[in-house]
Amino acid sequence: MVIDISTPSCEANRSRDIKGVVLGIESTAHTFSIGSVDGMGVPSKSISAFVRPVEGGIHPREAADHHAQHAGHILRRFLDEEVAISDIIAIAFSQGPGLGPCLRIGASVARSLAMRLDVPLVGVNHCVAHIEVGRERCGCDDPVLLYASGGNTQVIARLDGRYRVLGETLDIGIGNMLDKFAREQGIPFPGGPEIERLAQKWLLDNPKPSLDGLELPYAVQGMDLAFSGILNAALNLVDRGEPLEAVCWSLQEHAFAACVEVAERAMAHAGKSELLLGGGVACNERLRGMCSIMSDNRGGVSHVPIKSLCVDNGSMIATLGRLQLLWGKPTELSDSAVRQDLRTDETPILWN
Repeated sequence: MVIDISTPSCEANRSRDIKGVVLGIESTAHTFSIGSVDGMGVPSKSISAFVRPVEGGIHPREAADHHAQHAGHILRRFLDEEVAISDIIAIAFSQGPGLGPCLRIGASVARSLAMRLDVPLVGVNHCVAHIEVGRERCGCDDPVLLYASGGNTQVIARLDGRYRVLGETLDIGIGNMLDKFAREQGIPFPGGPEIERLAQKWLLDNPKPSLDGLELPYAVQGMDLAFSGILNAALNLVDRGEPLEAVCWSLQEHAFAACVEVAERAMAHAGKSELLLGGGVACNERLRGMCSIMSDNRGGVSHVPIKSLCVDNGSMIATLGRLQLLWGKPTELSDSAVRQDLRTDETPILWN
């Protein structure tokens, strides 16, 4: 179910509040974004700038240059439109994982602001931020998370004070796979939305579609996933002359079914009845629908935040920064170096 941004956050975390605004800076890959949350954890609108390559994928150095060029005016816009600088009581930033050059731009901006305003600095785990903004805004308690983004795909559950990765991609993230397929068809970045549109067009033209002749390898590898094989097979279908719309539909059906299967298995193993979607690919309506069907059939419920909180955004970074301030401590300047290989299960979960 889709929850509006105004929905109250989790009860346990609403029992604590802070006086002021936490600013969040996101810069892990193609997005530079600034957002915030107030003392009760309600997020603002994030203001963002996106790298949109004319051809090819995202080049880390070029993306970092983009972030450096846009950081100043994004910050000025945010302070003009969303929060007063005097209300800011902490600066949170994506410390990892992500592209090193991009992460360093966001970290540099965050350090400069924290020192200039003399407020605490909070480095946060980008993957955990996706979990927490969804959990806070959707009001779910202890879900299994299906984290589907450009750079990663993981199935995660909380156990013994950590978010444990129960299954993940062994090669490339599902979003990266969709972008690679789109790029080969001349579709510019990001390719996922156009693939979704083409798949929907195929369904409108073919109300009773069949996968006969459109079969693709199944991406499930035990509790893990692998998307390189399905990508190559889909490209081969196009080369063979199958309609692009049909291949887009088949690609979604196979890739999303694999993700949902692993998520369902994780729910069964962990004994949980809630599923939470996060990451940019969670904007896809077909993936949302498949998760909802699976959860309903299990007597559970599927949650997904509004789309602006699924994609990378500053407000999710601020959300996790606020929780870490409430239940932990700020990040010392000496500990604020970025970590592009930071794992989801390396962040202690001190809150509810």
